[in-house]
Amino acid sequence: MQFPSKLIEDAVNGFATLPGIGKKTALRLVMHLLQKDEKDTQIIATAILKMRNEIKFCKTCHNVSDDDICSICNNSYRDKSVVCIVENFRDIIAIENTRHYNGLYHVLEGLISPMDGIGPEQLNIESLLKRIKEDEIKEVIMALNPTIDGDTTIFYLSKVLAEYSIKITSIARGIAFGGELEYVDEITLARSIQSRLPYENYMTK
Repeated sequence: MQFPSKLIEDAVNGFATLPGIGKKTALRLVMHLLQKDEKDTQIIATAILKMRNEIKFCKTCHNVSDDDICSICNNSYRDKSVVCIVENFRDIIAIENTRHYNGLYHVLEGLISPMDGIGPEQLNIESLLKRIKEDEIKEVIMALNPTIDGDTTIFYLSKVLAEYSIKITSIARGIAFGGELEYVDEITLARSIQSRLPYENYMTK
């Protein structure tokens, strides 16, 4: 693709590094920004830089946050006896949008994947165990993507958590195997949470 300006070429190449954005889409975005007022473009650029430089991760659950402790962990109205384990903060957004869950979360920031060289020590598992030991947690919900890596992670966590006196459940298989929570419609995801099963039942489905 030929460009009339090196500045435009650099901007297009920058946008094209984003997931799902090809060169043609990147060019449309650049042209759109060129046609907007400089003030509007500055607002977008400032918001992106501010987000990148100031974003934090909750010291309790590892969710993205504006402060050291996220708004969910700080919410006194949440049920602190239930913790929902998710892969990343995008899954929290998906579950929160269902408005059918009022507990806390724990973000693993990945899944166990031997093929990719990702082991349990690279995930936020130690901090999860610390929470279970120190907090009054009665139930852990496994809300991981229904994939081989997701099932591997659930199997590992169930073994590690077996020594604790807590209830271990998993969201119901209303979600197709291989799917991702962030792309599941809100009604299906809400029903999967409400109809969660004991871990033993999950493995036999």
